[in-house]
Amino acid sequence: MSTRHYVIRSLALVALLAVAAACGSDDAADEPANEGTAATSPPTSAGASSNAEPVTLRLGYFPNVTHAPAIIGVEDEVFVDALADNVELELSTFNSGTEVIEAIFSGALDASFIGPNPAINGYARSNGDALRIVAGTTSGGASLVVREGIESPADLAGTKIATPSLGNTQDVALRAWLLEQGYETDTSGGGDVSITPQDNADTLAAFQSGQLDGAWVPEPWATRLVLEGGGQVLLNEAELWPDGQFVSTHLIVATSFLEKHPDVIRDLIAGLAGAIDLANADSAAAQRTTNAGIERITTTALAETTITGAWANLEFTLDPIATSLQNSADDAVEVGLLEQVDLAEPGIYDLTLLNEVLADRGLPAVKGL
Repeated sequence: MSTRHYVIRSLALVALLAVAAACGSDDAADEPANEGTAATSPPTSAGASSNAEPVTLRLGYFPNVTHAPAIIGVEDEVFVDALADNVELELSTFNSGTEVIEAIFSGALDASFIGPNPAINGYARSNGDALRIVAGTTSGGASLVVREGIESPADLAGTKIATPSLGNTQDVALRAWLLEQGYETDTSGGGDVSITPQDNADTLAAFQSGQLDGAWVPEPWATRLVLEGGGQVLLNEAELWPDGQFVSTHLIVATSFLEKHPDVIRDLIAGLAGAIDLANADSAAAQRTTNAGIERITTTALAETTITGAWANLEFTLDPIATSLQNSADDAVEVGLLEQVDLAEPGIYDLTLLNEVLADRGLPAVKGL
């Protein structure tokens, strides 16, 4: 792998960042769906003059299949090739959206791939100042998987269901859906259905041992609960959204970096477009690249049946699917996990650069809120 303007930071540093942020100062994890599929080759670098001021872009992502375009962008050097010669790419991997937001707040991170609700929480906590969503990445890939014997929502009374963490994207989705089914829940695990936020790996083990009745989790954990835990999908979250599309991963940028270096972020988005092209052009090759990236970061690859099963539930798109983000925010407010927040003012989206990239590709613009 090329080392040109390319630095990888360790997970240990991420932990230190979280501690530092805590000392000074939330989550884990569409309109047209084909905006990023016009070409199948990565973009070339926009280039820069030899005397251009050096810039470091500190970019975060997760070793998750829902972050496949980000992983492909790193592993196939699509991001490196898209950035100008004066830009050094410094990479960090994270395990939760909370860590990402704290790193943004502490000034230790410039941009990251992340789920919707952590981005909403970060925006709300900073009164709309800290970050902007600049592009979509992934749609779909979350399900409620349950044990044998649970055949309908009516069978959920008195059950124990896990989510990745309190207030995260799947946690909010589960609580809002249960409320629609007539069930009351609370943040301490009480109510008609007991919700237990915990690490996804712990959820799999607890489900296998019979300590849990189910879980609302992202891929590949939903597929793993089925294949390794003997579970069954009670609800694929895509069934709840128009055309089955809802944002599960998008690209955020610290507002200060976006204002200072829009050219760098434009090139990054162009690189993301190329990575999405690769993900959509050859799914088998893209799965191999993604799995290799996951193994490099975590030391453990996903089983081929797992990544293949998870991939079938994902859609990769540059469209950030803004309407689904607003609905996620409304759900968080309704279940008491978020104070009312105006995502349109000053505006959580800044899609100017994305729409420039789409225009270069002869594709229609996308809308925010």
